[in-house]
Amino acid sequence: MSSQHFIKNIEFSKAIELESLVDYQEGRVVSRTLAQGKHLSVTLFAFDKGEEISSHSSSGDAMVYILDGESEITIGSEKHLLKKGETIVMPNNVPHALMALERFKMLLIVVFSQ
Repeated sequence: MSSQHFIKNIEFSKAIELESLVDYQEGRVVSRTLAQGKHLSVTLFAFDKGEEISSHSSSGDAMVYILDGESEITIGSEKHLLKKGETIVMPNNVPHALMALERFKMLLIVVFSQ
């Protein structure tokens, strides 16, 4: 009997360093989806220096946790510099953008309305 899994693209029952699951690639933003559903999205990203996600908004609250490097995150008109170990929440329906000041990796968790 097999059980259904809700998390994907990661080994189960094994300790893993999250940042090792996405590799930097020159001139690219690399992502790995770990969970995707109606109410929740969990994705790992690796940004090369100078890469960005331009301003956009989301219907869900988005929490970013920096796993490596440094990023400039703009929420509305405010710029925030985040480095390894720091987190920030980007509220739903508020424009936000991310820029890699140097290579960085992040865990993105987006929670949508119940």
